Amino acid sequence: MDYIAYLHKERKSDYGVSFPDFPGCVTAAPTLDEAKRLAVEALEFHIRGMLEDGDPVPMPSSLDRLARDPAIEGAVAFLVTVEVPDKVERFNITARRSQMVEIDRRARARGMTRSAYVVAMALASDAKGRARA
Repeated sequence: MDYIAYLHKERKSDYGVSFPDFPGCVTAAPTLDEAKRLAVEALEFHIRGMLEDGDPVPMPSSLDRLARDPAIEGAVAFLVTVEVPDKVERFNITARRSQMVEIDRRARARGMTRSAYVVAMALASDAKGRARA
């Protein structure tokens, strides 16, 4: 998702970045490139914390809506792209006991849980349903 960030810079200060959709999520850096990089890290960290706390992650605001935000005064707006993880959901599958034993063996060999292994293998198969090597 693309979230709007505000870049602020005053004389003799670092570049500051804030996020109008995430009050309290801020970062700063001495260079513009570092500020942009740290903006992504700060927002990803903030969103992970929200998800762990069970808080909803807001949808990105539009620039039109934020045009009236007093915090944008003197700032440059830019987009920060982060991947917001989906909510984890549980579902059941049906398999023969021998298949489950084999899935568990393969998952353990890769240091994975059964669920992680099944998802990884399902997403690794090609459009014809054959597992990729």
